[in-house]
Amino acid sequence: MNDNGAVIEKAIQWRGAPMALATVVSTWGSAPRPRGSHMIVHQDGRFEGSISGGCVETDVLQRAAEVIAGRPAHVETYGVADGDAWQVGLPCGGEIAVMVQPVSEAGFPPALFERIAQQSARGRALTLATDLGAGVTREHAGEGDFLNRYDPPRRLLIVGAVQIAQSLAPLAQAIGVTPVVIDPRGRFLTEERFPGVELDDRWPDEAVAARCPGESTAVVTLSHDIKIDDPALMAALRAPTGYVAALGSRRSHAARLDRLAAQGFSADDLARIDGPAGMDIGAIGAAEIALSITAGMVAGFNARR
Repeated sequence: MNDNGAVIEKAIQWRGAPMALATVVSTWGSAPRPRGSHMIVHQDGRFEGSISGGCVETDVLQRAAEVIAGRPAHVETYGVADGDAWQVGLPCGGEIAVMVQPVSEAGFPPALFERIAQQSARGRALTLATDLGAGVTREHAGEGDFLNRYDPPRRLLIVGAVQIAQSLAPLAQAIGVTPVVIDPRGRFLTEERFPGVELDDRWPDEAVAARCPGESTAVVTLSHDIKIDDPALMAALRAPTGYVAALGSRRSHAARLDRLAAQGFSADDLARIDGPAGMDIGAIGAAEIALSITAGMVAGFNARR
């Protein structure tokens, strides 16, 4: 997944100013940044984002300045740097190709930044296509185009403000996933127990449904209370939620599946639930269980993509 959110925000903030956009369009070997990674460059030299983690950014900034000054969109290839310390290249041994475009109708149209942001706000992904020969990006793909998918920010809806949730929320934050803790029990759901985390005291089915969970949202139930967990799972299964998991033993999970089947959910629906939640790492204690759930969530997100 490409972390281009800050680039999109900055491009919208700089709207109207001459800009160039650099994009990693191909990688080989041990490339430091994935395909689709962006760097936006303002006419005054300010920039946001990264295409190589710092290895070739200085050269790309120069190419961006040339594009802002009128040079057409073009692709630059960066390979392994040689023994000359001043040689531009990638010391990691990889190779990347970078498209540098003007932010204009002749390159990356400015309105597309707004389109990405609008879709993201709705929890939806947007895929854009770039003709590498012409250097023009658009919404409709042609044969041989470079495709870049913009996913909404990842979210984790944690149902049940229990001890595991206290470890799971900061783990999610550490990997760039925004956690929300949902629990109608006020004594459990306190800022003191979950500092810096969004809290939602609505009934779980209402809270989950209101957030329109899509492919970039995970729902994990932890309360061990049927009245809390089951409604949340039903709301998650009624949406294209990217990862759904429920804590509990194999025996309790089997009973859970029977209850949900009785509510009309199909075998395919029920197969979407990771239960017992998380990867089997032999976890002991709340922190390790939270780690196993985090690993399962990441694997689930990546599998869907």
